[in-house]
Order: sequence, then C-alpha cells, then structure tokens
Amino acid sequence: MPAPLCLIAAGGTGGHMFPAQALAEVLLARGWRVKLSTDDRGARYAGAFPAEVVREVVKSATTARGGAAAKLGVPFRIAAGVMAARANMKADRPAIVVGFGGYPTIPAMSAALTLGIPRMIHEANGVMGRVNRAFASRVDLVACGIWPTDLPKGAKGVHTGNPIRANVLALAGAPYHAPPPEGLLRILVIGGSQGARVLSDIVPEAIAALPDDLRARLRISHQARPEDAARVGETYLAAGIDAEVKPFFDDVPERLEACQLVVSRSGASSIADITAIGRPSILIPFAAATGDHQTANSRALAEAGAAVVLPESVLDAESLNRDIRSILSDEGRATQMAAGALSLGRPDAATRLADLVTELGR
Repeated sequence: MPAPLCLIAAGGTGGHMFPAQALAEVLLARGWRVKLSTDDRGARYAGAFPAEVVREVVKSATTARGGAAAKLGVPFRIAAGVMAARANMKADRPAIVVGFGGYPTIPAMSAALTLGIPRMIHEANGVMGRVNRAFASRVDLVACGIWPTDLPKGAKGVHTGNPIRANVLALAGAPYHAPPPEGLLRILVIGGSQGARVLSDIVPEAIAALPDDLRARLRISHQARPEDAARVGETYLAAGIDAEVKPFFDDVPERLEACQLVVSRSGASSIADITAIGRPSILIPFAAATGDHQTANSRALAEAGAAVVLPESVLDAESLNRDIRSILSDEGRATQMAAGALSLGRPDAATRLADLVTELGR
C-alpha cells in the first residue's frame, strides 16, 4: 500500500513557504509522501524544500495586479488551475490538502473541496489573509500561528504556532544574557527580509541619542535595504557606535540569541523566532499590513510584558530612545521580558501541525 499523500498548497512568499516547508520536512520524516501545489512565482521560492517533495505548478491569478485586461482573465486562469488540480488529485488522491495562504492556493483548495478531500488551513497571522478567510469555513480545521486569531463565523481554529527554521529551533530557549552593568550591549534591528525604511529613518537617530555610557558599549546589527544601508551606517559612525549594517544577515538566529534587545517589525515569522529563543523586543507593526495583522501579531507579547509596541503613528526617535534606554538600563525588566517572550514560544509548531495532518488524513 503506498504511503499517504499530503498536498501542500502555498503562495510565493516566505510567510507562506517557510511554515509549509517545515511541515513537509516533518511529514517526510514520518513516512508520508508530500506534493507542493503552487504557481510559477511560488515555484521560484521552493528551492529549499526537500528534494522528495514533488512540485505541481498550476495556473492561478489575483485581481490585485495587472491592468484591466489581466483582471478580466483572472476567472478563466483560476478555472483552468482548478481543473488541472482536480485531474492531478484524481490521478493521485491526497489523504489531505493543507493550504498556507496566498492566491496560488486557490486551485488546490477549490479542487479538494469539490472532491470531498479532507482540508486544513494554516494561518500565520492574527488576522486571516483574504484567501484563507474565503476557505476558512469550508475546511475541517484552521491551524493558527498567532492566538487569538480573527476567524470568520463557522471556522474551527486551534493554536499550533508558526513553524520555525531548524537553525532557530537549535537555539530555542537559549539562556538570556541580561544587560550587564558594564560590558557589551547588543541590539538587533530587523525589518523583514529586506529591512524596513521606517526603521532606517528612526532607529539610528534614537540610538545615537542614548547617553554616552550606553552608546560606548553598544554593538548594533541593523538590517537595512540596500538603498538605505550607507546613510544608516554613516549615522552610527558619526555617533561613535560600533554597527554592522547589511541588507541581509544569514545568521539572524545567532544574532538574536546573542542580543539583549531586538527592534523589529511584527511579522509572523519574526514573532515566532523572537518567542522561540525568548528575547525582549520593541515591535513596530507595519502600518500598511493587510487587516493591520502585524498589530494583531504583537498583541500577545505586549499583554505578556514581553514587548513594547510602538505603532508607526506615534513612532519617533524620542519615544524609541526612551524605550531602548529603559530596557537596557533595567536588568530585571529585560529579564522578565525575555521570560515573557519565551512563555509564548511554540518551537514544536511543525510537530503540532503534522499531528493534525495525521489525525485528519487517516
């Protein structure tokens, strides 16, 4: 008898692909077969998936891009994708289909619905994306990365957490080194895969205004967009601050583990990493995020005393300076924030997801 098949449907962004990849890895280790259903764009983001995962590229589309002619063709492209997905599923019927969001998941989730195949959604954020929300009441279960999650009526949700990468998992729960009365103080500044302009505009100015005794002890790792990196580095240099500024750090987990404070956006994957390792944070939600989901993502950390949340609407160098100074000058508070963050971590999220897949796909 062939091994059971899980079809994973995911769109072409890291927020969808990272947890999908983590689930695939656990299921393969348990003896499942795994297929990935995505579109051409999503396939370009699937390079890190295990080689054993079969890729199925199906047509999909969104009305959010392109001109009038492209928008008129959206229903026809989606319909073609659904028919192709149905044919693939009839030829090799999955035990379960799991959607991770993004418009490329529409064909697979629609085909599974018409064929009566068990279905599950994983939603990374505290506010559901448009595609996941459309299917939420038509699946057996919604696995939620952030809790509580804003679910539509009729949807059944369970808190699993957001799967984390292996290099983060290796550092989960690493002891926190509280700000010492003397010696190095490390701050990590991250704003998504390519940094965030508002962090490049505000954070260096806020840090440069810290008292001399703090400023002289700082070691900053600042992720900034390529077009911002030079001016960010110049601001730190002019203030006599030791800073490494790059568009991308390939060792973020190690820098997160070593820091006394992280200043970050509140994307789902960043929250998962911060809580898995357990570090104090100042979170600045992306104001233009769909449904203001980054504010929802940060809420539990704020309530647990694990993070200071500064909305962009009130963010300025003075308020950020105040909060950085307060945390780095108070060993007890910083330690409590780290413990609060760790209490919210779900390092076993991928295992929890795989357990649900196994239960629903029997």
